[in-house]
Amino acid sequence: MTVPHSRTRLCRATALLAGILVLSPAYSARAFHDGGAAECAACHVMHDAADGEVLMDGSSPLLTAASASDVCLSCHEGADGVMAANPLLPGLLRGAGDFVFLLEDNLNDAPDGLAAPIAGHAAGHSIVSMAYGLEPDPRWTHAPGGNFPSSQLGCTSCHDPHGNSNFRMLNGAGEIQGGAAVFVYDAPQAAGLDVTDPTAVETRNRHTAYIRGMSDWCANCHGPYHDDGPAPGVFRHGADGTFPRGHANRYNAYEGTANPTGGLFTTAYLPEVPFEDPAAVVDRTNGPTATSTLMCLTCHRAHASSAPAALRWDMGTVDISTDGQVSGSYPLPNPYPGTGQERLCAKCHVAGVPGPDLHAD
Repeated sequence: MTVPHSRTRLCRATALLAGILVLSPAYSARAFHDGGAAECAACHVMHDAADGEVLMDGSSPLLTAASASDVCLSCHEGADGVMAANPLLPGLLRGAGDFVFLLEDNLNDAPDGLAAPIAGHAAGHSIVSMAYGLEPDPRWTHAPGGNFPSSQLGCTSCHDPHGNSNFRMLNGAGEIQGGAAVFVYDAPQAAGLDVTDPTAVETRNRHTAYIRGMSDWCANCHGPYHDDGPAPGVFRHGADGTFPRGHANRYNAYEGTANPTGGLFTTAYLPEVPFEDPAAVVDRTNGPTATSTLMCLTCHRAHASSAPAALRWDMGTVDISTDGQVSGSYPLPNPYPGTGQERLCAKCHVAGVPGPDLHAD
């Protein structure tokens, strides 16, 4: 999807200016969205027209596009952004994932994947951006487990477009998105890689550091989804408690199907199965301890994934190294060498492996 050349030039120019300001000690890292200098014009017009040409084509007041998400993606698209051009070539896969997977034809890599395709709108948070072909999720009128209206889901449902001091400018408690919802829980505490760095991909020793509060924050829209379950018989899984001792031991020992007990606590961290910890830092390599907690993002991406439900791995596969072969979708990378790798649930739940006592209580 193309963006008008004048809009693209403006976005690039202001983004460049924002990058300069980030490097300057006189400005905060959020100077662009804080309105430090000239940034307002990247998203807003002062009046409805300029030089005889209508600029505002949306229903939102004085935006330069039809919706806030259209505006956001016009700067944050691309291989190093959150909306690549091709779902088979998503570019850098950072912690949150890529919205381009919402455009996939089929995500189902289970044996019945061809007979029962799962469309891309199941890939994650179906933000609405008509300019990029992203429509409301046809399955849900509201967020699963909660009341947020799917038709209003957009970038600003989670992020404050005018900037704040929270991790990734996430919305805190209070009214958000012009009254679309009222958040009860504050933004989570975390630290991340520099999103302006085109080489900032997550590795085992360079990754998002989740500290606390992520599952509560997700509950602003989804409620205690996996605690209560949306209906009897639906899958449930703890998402806000500390690691049971046995599960932490298994996490620390597990180094893939080929080596389920040979791992070390000091090198156990896997960014594909992250967790929260009060002592988390972006270069942590230690596995979980008695203070570490599960969270929604232990298993899910925040934006979208090439797997149903924004999962970090495809639950439909038996061998995750074969991901993408049935559906023809982007194959999610296998973090372990070789083939025959079981689903990453095994990082905590590998059957019959108690795991040595590798973490401190």
